[in-house]
Amino acid sequence: MKAVLCKAFGLPETLTLAEIPSPSVGTGEVKIAVQACSINYADVLMIQGLYQEKPPFPFSPGLEAAGIISEVGAGVTHLKVGDRVAALVGHGGLAEEVVTAAYTALPIPASMSFTDAAAFAVAYGTSHLALAHRANLQAGETLLVHGAAGGVGLTAVQIGKLLGATVIATASTAEKLAIARANGADYVINYREEKFSERVKEITHGKGADVIYDPVGGDVFDESLRCIAWEGRLVVIGFASGRIPSAPANLALVKNCSIVGVYWGKYAQRDPQTLLRSLGQLFQWYEAGQIRPHISAVYPLAETAAAMNVLLGRQATGKVVVAVAENA
Repeated sequence: MKAVLCKAFGLPETLTLAEIPSPSVGTGEVKIAVQACSINYADVLMIQGLYQEKPPFPFSPGLEAAGIISEVGAGVTHLKVGDRVAALVGHGGLAEEVVTAAYTALPIPASMSFTDAAAFAVAYGTSHLALAHRANLQAGETLLVHGAAGGVGLTAVQIGKLLGATVIATASTAEKLAIARANGADYVINYREEKFSERVKEITHGKGADVIYDPVGGDVFDESLRCIAWEGRLVVIGFASGRIPSAPANLALVKNCSIVGVYWGKYAQRDPQTLLRSLGQLFQWYEAGQIRPHISAVYPLAETAAAMNVLLGRQATGKVVVAVAENA
């Protein structure tokens, strides 16, 4: 089978496309004929050795894949050959076949394309658990979303509106802000043209944002603490800026605010029922037409490096997907 391989840590250009043996299936595992695989920022970090998980070389990146079950291991009863699934595989999704623990593969609605399925679980799952479960976002509250046209940010805008919040979106260009507004943002802020903390205070009449969704970190995190409301929740999603910030404890004290972390991938191991309930709600919204992934580009497997560089260059809006199968 064909697979994109990382043989040493480096930038996307160091990846190679190679023929490797088909993986074998063990107890409690399934093999998936991969149709599509989305590119997440975690994949770009992983190939550079900057992610918290470092698979042994050589490995295929791609933590989020969608496809068809082609083989089922012993002990697996909830899946069968031919099932259409989305799976959080950790790595290995940028290959024609991947083997993963059966509990990481979830059947997808009949109406969902493989491209949508590959772009769905991580981004929507992260935002839904972050907002509904970790931040307990309530109808009538104000939600500030950073990186609002990105892969996870745009889903936070959509979900925030479905949960009844007033959504303020920040991004770096007029084009990205237009996408955020088209997906439900009530207010938009170009953070390159104005100080977002001051504008948030204006919009909220001095109160600040009840929930702040931050996949950026760095200076954005620091400034967010200046416009968080009393008893607000600052949700840490990631560090796309490259700098992991530190929060002054005195600000958490005087604001009576919470800094809340979200590591979505761990829920499959530590709290699968919460994860399944969340994805069940998201699939219902998808089938009802209330949410749809915004996919800015689809690349063939041979152009995986180009797909990753779109993320590195912060050129993507929504999700970037690799079509592993030609007819995906």
